[in-house]
Amino acid sequence: MTTSTTDDTRRHFFKAAAGAGLAVAGGLASAQNVPFKPNARYPDVSVEILDPSFAKYRIYSSSVEQLGSGMRWAEGPAYFPAGKYLLLSDIPNNRLMKYDETNGSFSVFRDNANFTNGNVRDRQGRLISCEHSVTRRVTRTEFDGSIKVLADSYQGKRLNAPNDIVVKSDDSIWFTDPLFGINGEWEGSRAKPEQATTNVYRIAPDGQIKAVITDIVNPNGLAFSPDEKKLYVVEWKGTPFRSIWSYDVAADGSVSNKTKLIDAGGPGALDGFKVDRDGNLWCGWGSNGALDAKSEDLDGVRVFNPQGKAIGFIRLPERCANLTFGGPKNNRLYMASCHSLYALYVEAHGAV
Repeated sequence: MTTSTTDDTRRHFFKAAAGAGLAVAGGLASAQNVPFKPNARYPDVSVEILDPSFAKYRIYSSSVEQLGSGMRWAEGPAYFPAGKYLLLSDIPNNRLMKYDETNGSFSVFRDNANFTNGNVRDRQGRLISCEHSVTRRVTRTEFDGSIKVLADSYQGKRLNAPNDIVVKSDDSIWFTDPLFGINGEWEGSRAKPEQATTNVYRIAPDGQIKAVITDIVNPNGLAFSPDEKKLYVVEWKGTPFRSIWSYDVAADGSVSNKTKLIDAGGPGALDGFKVDRDGNLWCGWGSNGALDAKSEDLDGVRVFNPQGKAIGFIRLPERCANLTFGGPKNNRLYMASCHSLYALYVEAHGAV
């Protein structure tokens, strides 16, 4: 009886969500629509093999597609298999967007989204979001559409600007809390930080919040290895370049053995990323803004093996801020990139 009620509630949630998106499909307020022409010849030259080990992940007859455009800064994609759609953030426009796999529509899912950045689907199929400015909190959208606050402060002080988020198999929620959302007016409102450090937090299944990493300057993207024994975290202000740090994860949620896994090097910029079932890291990539950086040579997705070696590169016409795996077989790579959402089918599957 309980299962039936839960299923009915979930169906109501996904049906309402679908309706909310399609109702405004014709009235999308565009920022800049980026012209895009997919490569007609296979294999797609945009998918580069940097090491022979990447060849097995490239599908010969698959090419990069543009699914939607008109955003100001695309971030935080999360896929919902029960509804066959993807949600992502358009932060400066303060809204969540939706791509519907069933009909190819691209529309507004939620206006006034509290400048949401990272999003994730929890193990029950609910949307969890990082509202990274003004409200500065982590929330969960319930199946009935109500929103529950999971975290908005730590030790009596407001969070900085929750950025990216993952859910572990024990239902604990991990998120990064840099300063980006309160550094200016572009993605919210400028404000003074109350936390002394920029942390990575863990919300335990019982709701208790704890800072598990406190020595990274502006942590950004994060993900677990397939066996969840490693936690990977991007440091936005690495020394001297942006980096991904690896930590051992204990059963009680504590982390140790901080080790640099990837150094972006030069003008390259790491951002959000995901891990596949083989342990490879698929990383949003682009310019770090240096004057000598050539964005056209850097924009896309860079793939690293579990040892931190670059093995593949997916070139895009825009910088990729974040990505996720989705689709019915969990083998479609969705890439949130500046103004647009891109996708590519690959012979890899998301680890979660």
